[in-house]
Amino acid sequence: MSVAPRPHQAMREGAEFDTIRALMARWGDLAVDIGDDAAVLAPPAGGTRVVSVDACVEDVHFRRGWITAHDVGVRAASAALSDLAAMGARAECVLIAFVVPDAWRDRLTDVADGMGVVIRAAGARIVGGNLSHGAEFSITTTVIGAAARVVPRSGARPGDVVVVTGVLGGPGAAVRAWEAGEHPTAWCRARFASPAPRWAEGEALAAAGATAMIDLSDGLAGDARHIAAASGVRLVLDATRVPVGPGVPVALAMQSGEEYELLATMPAAAYEPLAARWADVSSVPLSVVGYVDAADGASDGTSDATPSPPAGFDHFALRPDVR
Repeated sequence: MSVAPRPHQAMREGAEFDTIRALMARWGDLAVDIGDDAAVLAPPAGGTRVVSVDACVEDVHFRRGWITAHDVGVRAASAALSDLAAMGARAECVLIAFVVPDAWRDRLTDVADGMGVVIRAAGARIVGGNLSHGAEFSITTTVIGAAARVVPRSGARPGDVVVVTGVLGGPGAAVRAWEAGEHPTAWCRARFASPAPRWAEGEALAAAGATAMIDLSDGLAGDARHIAAASGVRLVLDATRVPVGPGVPVALAMQSGEEYELLATMPAAAYEPLAARWADVSSVPLSVVGYVDAADGASDGTSDATPSPPAGFDHFALRPDVR
């Protein structure tokens, strides 16, 4: 871990700083060098530095009645760390900024516990952040890591196969059930509440020669379009090959966001030996779901499928409740 081994800084009295001290006590040795204006990090020993930031906002990414405060922390940390996995990177350091309404003050340590579980499993350390009072509860998480080989979204090439990790559709089905006033199945709820960043899988795909990669936060169909647009190609998805969860329609599985599985493209010659040893890499499946085709002169680089997929999630698309 590239963190200068310095003790926490002393902080003055006050409710804000008492809350920070409570979080530090909750995290124990997971947090290092807290209290200064900025974290001090050593250069990476090897590879390439990779940095990302992610926001988790109440009533956008979750609703209070759906999951526990601990689950909120798990999801926030997993979403941020998944962005590193999508680049073939492992996390080293995490910075966390909370905006905390009064209603969340007593639940913040439970959120911190959930984040701590995921960050500790990643082998990372918390090196700083920020705390503010506000009207809406939110967590902004910055993650810093390193990769031996970085995989962008922009390297997909015609002839590559399109692969995805895991089994899809649980988060989307859970949200659909909650919004209908129903209870999701245990599997769907668990996939929404406790996603797992695919660090080992991302590293293995990168090492095997993946040409492009992204984590599934906007849905398989939407994220395929991201790769297609960045690479200037067309991703052709076969809906019949999409791995779907129990009782989940394939169309919903292709649209379901916040999966935090990995979607990658790679040469077929690179996929075959990786598939042969995949059981040594991961307990989740690796499935071929399509191929990369050249974009013709009129193409905008979007993806196709059989049947045609929905567009995927868009934070700023107009919804019925937004005018």
